[in-house]
Amino acid sequence: MPPLILCVEDEPHIRAIIAEELQEAGYDVLPASNGADALRILASHTPDLILCDVDMPGLSGLDVLQEFRSRFPDLSDVPFVFLSALADRADVISGKQAGADDYLTKPIDLDVLLATLEARLRQVARMRDKVESKLAEIEVAFSQLHREGTQGALLGAAEVLNQIALGIMLIGADRKVVFVNQTGREIVKQADGLMISTDGSLRGSTPQQTQAIRELVDRALGETRQTSDGRERAGEGALAVPRTSGRRSLALLITPLRSTVTGGDRAMACVFLSDPERRPRLPADLVARLYDLTPAEARLALALAEGLRLDEIAAAFGITRNTVTYTLRNLFRKTQTDRQTDLISLFLGSPLSFSARTATGALP
Repeated sequence: MPPLILCVEDEPHIRAIIAEELQEAGYDVLPASNGADALRILASHTPDLILCDVDMPGLSGLDVLQEFRSRFPDLSDVPFVFLSALADRADVISGKQAGADDYLTKPIDLDVLLATLEARLRQVARMRDKVESKLAEIEVAFSQLHREGTQGALLGAAEVLNQIALGIMLIGADRKVVFVNQTGREIVKQADGLMISTDGSLRGSTPQQTQAIRELVDRALGETRQTSDGRERAGEGALAVPRTSGRRSLALLITPLRSTVTGGDRAMACVFLSDPERRPRLPADLVARLYDLTPAEARLALALAEGLRLDEIAAAFGITRNTVTYTLRNLFRKTQTDRQTDLISLFLGSPLSFSARTATGALP
């Protein structure tokens, strides 16, 4: 089924041109003439990507983005791309700081538009594949645990989950946490935005955050929702959890485990927990071999994964900014990425990042 694009543009002739080009490129298009129209469409349709003008009467593009993020948290993985005549660098930065995934300027370069949409959709596909692969590992481990019910199977399941660099929690039908892997334990131990209460339930730092988490857990344990394109988002939901320390928010993705894994009618939810402040160290030689990188390219990739800026990398390595930029272009080409954030996500999500972890966890 072709990807579905929601196109929000108040100028009829521009909206028609964009829709025609997208359809010619093989996309399905939902046109919206203003922000209110877009929000009405989102109440009953699930697009794969949203392309939205910024300067519109009534609700602006920034208003639409804010409403979209707050009213549809289960669509947090849907890319939101701004399209605007405001082409100043400050406008672009402001749009991205507001939460947009990308920012295109008018007059429209249709080739750039199509390339940007393709790149955004590829990024979402990689993210979904990553979650699917982790779920597959969990399902194999817990299928074995369900069949055997032995201590050996329990230890095997714990070993699989402890080697995953994401934090993982498993929540039973009573909303109690029944398992936390090693990464999850390290994150929760900080008591910075997310905690496990004495009764075993997952909670945030405020009653409102705790309620939001509980609602997502309940959805994962029972509810399903049919989208307009026939896909089921079976209780899946995402949430940003603010931290009391002021550091960047934790990201939660809560999804159900299938009954074939948990056994009959035993509902179970899986929580994937990501801490943007955590930067697992990757083995440079393996990174270089996996992606056919030169030593300089591997060092740059690892420095980016550790959160360093390009100017900091240039100073640390004693090279010019132009050399760093040239090396970065080679990295993009070899890893088939097109932005630093995509590149960092690729390396932080790599199986290589598991190798530094020790499988020592067990049931809490």
